[in-house]
Amino acid sequence: MKKAPTGGLVYSTDSGRMCPAYRQPLAACSCAAQRVVLPAGDGIARLSCETQGRGGKAVTLVRGLAMDAAGLAALGQRLRTACGAGGAVKNGVLEIQGDHRSRVADLLQQAGHRVKRVGG
Repeated sequence: MKKAPTGGLVYSTDSGRMCPAYRQPLAACSCAAQRVVLPAGDGIARLSCETQGRGGKAVTLVRGLAMDAAGLAALGQRLRTACGAGGAVKNGVLEIQGDHRSRVADLLQQAGHRVKRVGG
C-alpha cells in the first residue's frame, strides 16, 4: 500500500478540491477518507420539539434515520413543503421550524418509517 504524503495541495483551479492524503481530485480519489459512512441509526425516527438556544422558537427535530445525506435532504424538503415551514439538515438531524410533530409523524409513517415521539 502506498504511503500517503503529508501536507500539500488541497485545492486546484483546474480540478477543484483535492484529497489531502493522495493529492488526487476528490472525484477520482478512492482512499479511506472518501468512503461514505451512513450515520448511525436504528431506523426508528425519533421526533422531538426543542426551543433551547433558539430564542424561544420551537423546532421539530427528526433523529435516528439511517439515510445518506442526499436522502435526508430529499426527505427534509418533502417534510418542509408539506408543513409550509423552513428548516435544515445538520449532522444527520432534520430540523423543521415550528412545532409540527403530529404532521411529520403522519408523513413519516406514510413513507414507511417507524416513528417514536421523544420528550414532552
